[in-house]
Amino acid sequence: MADGGDDGRTDAAAAAPVSLRRLAPAEFDLVWTVDRSETATHAYRLVDGELVVVPRPFTLTGWPAGMREHDAPGLAACAARGGVGLGAFAGETLVGTAVVDTRPLGPTGAWRQLAWCYVSAAWRGQGVGGRLLEAARAAGRELGGEKLYISAIPTVATVDFYRGQGAVLAEPPDPALLAAEPEDIHLVCPCVEPRLSPRRREEECP
Repeated sequence: MADGGDDGRTDAAAAAPVSLRRLAPAEFDLVWTVDRSETATHAYRLVDGELVVVPRPFTLTGWPAGMREHDAPGLAACAARGGVGLGAFAGETLVGTAVVDTRPLGPTGAWRQLAWCYVSAAWRGQGVGGRLLEAARAAGRELGGEKLYISAIPTVATVDFYRGQGAVLAEPPDPALLAAEPEDIHLVCPCVEPRLSPRRREEECP
């Protein structure tokens, strides 16, 4: 499940520069320090191949109960097999993160999964999510992928964020991921060539 996080929110506390770097495998557990809080009123539903907006109000404070226990083993396994973790830092504080898995997906095995993408609530609308996604698309290419596979939380803000970055409906969606997250909107987004050499791991976010 992935929530791009740039939902138009701004916050005066989020004015400091943000640097983007790779996470070491031992740092993947830092993802749980991101503030997952979110309020939404509408979501997308896929009906006969078309995205339809439906009312779906919810408020989330922090991470959903049980999510860490459920997802932490998968993140650890992703790190162990060479998945790429990305962190957006304001000073020493992690304010956004993305993780790209190595496992081949798609009809020809040319897709790589964006397994994780979240931005802390106070930092949304600052361009952090866009920078993380760009870096994730480059990481997907480094891992041999042509497209990123995104199982997106169906909120309008999240899905519109990914579609605004060039994502389209996955044709076909991955059967296992669709079964695991049937209410998510399953998308693919083209990978891009890395802008930085593998040795240079830091980039300023606007």
